[in-house]
Amino acid sequence: MQLIMPSEIQRMLDLLKDQDIYLHLELTSGAYAAHTDVQRHAASTFISNGKIRYSHGAISGRGPYRVGLKMEEGWVFSEGLTHWEDQDQERLILAGHDQDGKLVVSLQLSREPFQYGKEEL
Repeated sequence: MQLIMPSEIQRMLDLLKDQDIYLHLELTSGAYAAHTDVQRHAASTFISNGKIRYSHGAISGRGPYRVGLKMEEGWVFSEGLTHWEDQDQERLILAGHDQDGKLVVSLQLSREPFQYGKEEL
């Protein structure tokens, strides 16, 4: 993954708008590792392969970044994004990592459903 280049993210957002796409959105405060620190308030949110259509998508901020997707009946927002997968031209894969390099947030958009192996669920 590379540091986000806002102009490239905006280009991909524009390419995916006004069509049915699949959304993967994940946010965690360390819920996966809560068993190692009982003092940590573990929380997470996860949706995968939710089908959405947005009419306007935009990236904003100076880093970490925020992406907003305007849908007919509301918005999807993801904040704290720092990196993107620049080798994937078919999907937009964004992630936010904390100061220790741990994943905190992930926003992914694709024309095709995301595929997961049994070990990932």
